[in-house]
Amino acid sequence: MAARRETPGHPGADAVSLEPGPGETDPTGTRDGAIPPQPAPRGADLVPLGGFAALDRRLACALHPFGIRLLLPADLLGLVAAIVLLNLARFGVVARDTYPWYEYGAAFLGAALIHIVVAYFGGLYEVELRLGSRPQLPRVAGLALMSTLFVAFVELVSGRYYLPRANLVALPIVASFVLAGTRRLSRLRRVRREGLPRVLLVGAPDDVNLARVHLAELHAPAVVAGSTTSAEDLLVKVDAAEATEVLLLSGRALDAIYPEPLSTLEQRNVGVLARISARDTLLGLQGLREIAGMPFVALRSQTLPVSRARFKRCLELGGLILASPVLVAAVALVALYVRVLAGSPVLFRQQRVGRGGERFTMVKFRTMRCDAERGLGAVLASARDDRVIPACRWLRATRLDELTQLWNVLRGEMSVIGPRPERPELTERYERLIPGYTRRHEIPPGITGLAQIHGRYHTDPGYKLGHDLQYLVNWSPVLDLQILARTVWVVLARRL
Repeated sequence: MAARRETPGHPGADAVSLEPGPGETDPTGTRDGAIPPQPAPRGADLVPLGGFAALDRRLACALHPFGIRLLLPADLLGLVAAIVLLNLARFGVVARDTYPWYEYGAAFLGAALIHIVVAYFGGLYEVELRLGSRPQLPRVAGLALMSTLFVAFVELVSGRYYLPRANLVALPIVASFVLAGTRRLSRLRRVRREGLPRVLLVGAPDDVNLARVHLAELHAPAVVAGSTTSAEDLLVKVDAAEATEVLLLSGRALDAIYPEPLSTLEQRNVGVLARISARDTLLGLQGLREIAGMPFVALRSQTLPVSRARFKRCLELGGLILASPVLVAAVALVALYVRVLAGSPVLFRQQRVGRGGERFTMVKFRTMRCDAERGLGAVLASARDDRVIPACRWLRATRLDELTQLWNVLRGEMSVIGPRPERPELTERYERLIPGYTRRHEIPPGITGLAQIHGRYHTDPGYKLGHDLQYLVNWSPVLDLQILARTVWVVLARRL
């Protein structure tokens, strides 16, 4: 076992010493060419918890069961204080005589909550990596401006102007500094509580040595906790080094960590970053991070962050509510048509693979004969499939047979836009034959999607996967609107 030492000044906090004891092997794997780690400097030691730090810890523990980060109430208090101070600076009082004081209080709190909601869906409450953090102010400023425009819209519709025009002009500037400032304080608080990031370097000895030189010469705020030439047994090596970040210095290590142990490391809040080479830049990568002069990109097991996935869900549910009168009428008419011309049953149920590989029952209007799969099993429909009922062929061409899947959307099993769900038998086959096929299961499958507007029923699954992954990487509300518009064109054109 590796010897353990107690961190000075922090009773009860043990740290792993990566120097092997007598007769022991280096736990970072010197057998595979690992370079012994450098000892952590005194700056990496944790500070004693007492006074304000102890209160900070108690507040964080109290909010944790509710899934609330301490950053959220800090933002709320800061925004409310900023709005009140703007009013004080303008009028010399908290409120004018136009409205009662409690209405002003509710309005100020409402404006701050609008900023919080926009910031959440904008990804400001996602857990950030400690290394290579990018400037927050430009991103925060855009979200603050969007929030202020929404506040102005609410005031315009309600006809009650708690925040005058001059205050609204100043609000996005003040809110930007509040939100950026709380995030700066949050990073400092994390360093005070956890110490400097501990980095595990993964790569060839030359790459590791060069990374060490960069980290030392450019005074990067990190401690090299260990190194290894292989990503095999990475979880064991991370635990032995007590690493908080993993830097992959060679592209060969990517195949060994996805989907595991990348998902496990992400659950443990251990950041994983891959160094970008000159060849990688030709792919048009965005969101690069700089660490001691070296370019890295953050690796995540999920392409779409949780906040953006929930934002997508809220947008789709809101759209369904607005369009519900038309959709209900369309479903009723198609159901009547199928019942008259195709007989019973009207609905067709089938097992499909959804988010995370979970199976669910998808509902469609029946457009094929009841014995369509007898003697065939699970096969893809062809362009001119003779199993399709002639009177229902146009329903498949216009995708109207999939209207019933709105029920799956309401249940959360599907989304309006996303990768199409496949049958379990076909999914198992594609996962064996097509590398990266499981990544399309990161979000709920959709009724329509990028692959559907660019492909057809018989388009090769590998080509469809390319469209699905592009959708995951580039998702935005604008892209969803574009796909919906193209879907309408497909319906009108009656493509097969």
